[in-house]
Amino acid sequence: MQMSYAIRCAFYQLLLAALMLVAMLQLLYLSLLSGLHGQEEQDQYFEFFPPSPRSVDQVKAQLRTALASGGVLDASGDYRVYRGLLKTTMDPNDVILATHASVDNLLHLSGLLERWEGPLSVSVFAATKEEAQLATVLTYALSSHCPDMRARVAMHLVCPSRYEAAVPDPREPGEFALLRSCQEVFDKLARVAQPGVNYALGTNVSYPNNLLRNLAREGANYALVIDVDMVPSEGLWRSLREMLDQSKQWAGTALVVPAFEIRRARRMPMNKNELLQLYQVGEVRPFYYGLCTPCQAPTNYSRWVNLPEETLLRPAYVVPWQDPWEPFYVAGGKVPTFDERFRQYGFNRISQVLLREREGEMGQEGWGSQGGLNGKEAMRQRGS
Repeated sequence: MQMSYAIRCAFYQLLLAALMLVAMLQLLYLSLLSGLHGQEEQDQYFEFFPPSPRSVDQVKAQLRTALASGGVLDASGDYRVYRGLLKTTMDPNDVILATHASVDNLLHLSGLLERWEGPLSVSVFAATKEEAQLATVLTYALSSHCPDMRARVAMHLVCPSRYEAAVPDPREPGEFALLRSCQEVFDKLARVAQPGVNYALGTNVSYPNNLLRNLAREGANYALVIDVDMVPSEGLWRSLREMLDQSKQWAGTALVVPAFEIRRARRMPMNKNELLQLYQVGEVRPFYYGLCTPCQAPTNYSRWVNLPEETLLRPAYVVPWQDPWEPFYVAGGKVPTFDERFRQYGFNRISQVLLREREGEMGQEGWGSQGGLNGKEAMRQRGS
């Protein structure tokens, strides 16, 4: 009897162990299946939203490598060019905002990062040896404390050929070494910078605006080239991406972004309705109004402000180029470079527009101009 009882106990123990083993195998199978499904979802997510592969240390290493190269001279031999102090990876079909600035005017970069959700490319000009050192220290600080800078910004440096930019020593940046956040970096820059007009450098060195524009636009497909103190309208990058992704018909077309000026005391409008309210009372006016009214007149501002409100961004009307129109526009493909012989102020942007128009008339690229993207614009502040 006892032997039979012991056998039954052993049998039940063996059965229980087998059931537990089956349960554990089931849990393991479900865990593996869940992991594979999660990995599949993760792969799908990263297909559309690829993570930035660059850590702070990697970004700093890139900065040191770019500076240690000694740079290259431009075609004139007057300037030394350091490409890729910061680099960003982007979709080849993306729309990049390309801009340029003196070191002091980098203060405006904070506003661009807020308004433009896509990649940015910035060319910085340092007119003196001291400014070149400040530019490298500032880039070092921004790359350390600003995730958006690491993820979305490419930065290049240009200085007179007689100077070389040095790799910043972490012990040398002075007060910049004590900063602990992105906002602190921009606040510190606001205290030490003297922002103004890029070409008013206070030195005998010419500001190479077209060299800087070409450098910022280099390697991009679609790009909007603006000055650093201009602010794109809210959601412009996303709207452009949606429009360009839906159709290839805009290849070889200049998509003009109407530009305005606003009094410094006014808050930047968030949408077209707010802009129109300020426009009607004279707080906002067309770009270069009074200074060079014909330079923007073909944009046809009166037509643009009266366009009906629409949900999706699209070109609203066609405008043939007229002298001396120099619009701000988005274009992809083979876009003529800016003529780097132009420096300082005057006729620097229009030289590129003239070349673009000449190539279009000759049938090389099939260029055209679409005037006025409905509901989107760029804005520059002006004195009161």
